[in-house]
Amino acid sequence: MNIILLGPPGAGKGTQAKRLVDERGMIQLSTGDMLREARTSGTDMGKKVAAVMDAGNLVTDEIVIGLIEEKLEGDNGGGFIFDGFPRTLAQADALGELLASHGATLDRVVEMQVDDDALVARITGRFTCGNCGEVYHDVTRPLPADGKCVNCGSTDMKRRADDNEESLRTRLMAYYKQTSPLIGYYYAKGNLQSVDGLASIDEVAHSIAEVLG
Repeated sequence: MNIILLGPPGAGKGTQAKRLVDERGMIQLSTGDMLREARTSGTDMGKKVAAVMDAGNLVTDEIVIGLIEEKLEGDNGGGFIFDGFPRTLAQADALGELLASHGATLDRVVEMQVDDDALVARITGRFTCGNCGEVYHDVTRPLPADGKCVNCGSTDMKRRADDNEESLRTRLMAYYKQTSPLIGYYYAKGNLQSVDGLASIDEVAHSIAEVLG
């Protein structure tokens, strides 16, 4: 089964993708991870990626499609999760054509729906233990009174520099301008399903499992 997880930044796509990898043996195709891997691979495609990135330019759709094609030609395990691609209608068309050329299909597109204000509150309040990565939140999961991580006892807490309201709303606007048209695109194709992205991690995972069957 091949699926796309759609949703704005902070909706939890990466968290749910990891669970699907662990529970179903699926392969997560993250655009960022593939580019980093290719850059150091020494292959012809990798050299092309390195040249583009070293010049400070954006990697073209053609290159990303080429990287995905390399993955499709390998062992697909329980199927692929496309994470961070497609982002535009042109990329969606290209992905559809690539899958068809390999005799594969896109089985489900799962939209993780969120309320912007609730998402901003969730993201801007979160911080992590700098030692073990345990996640906390100012409101929903504050630190214990002693200020120590419940997992490792560290007091070294960190917040991502872009986990602030201004930065997040800028990222949300970019998503709505560029990527949200994919929701209508895949709805028209009949393979879009939506889940509540603001439910608990376990509840979202259960909803996605029901969608995937």
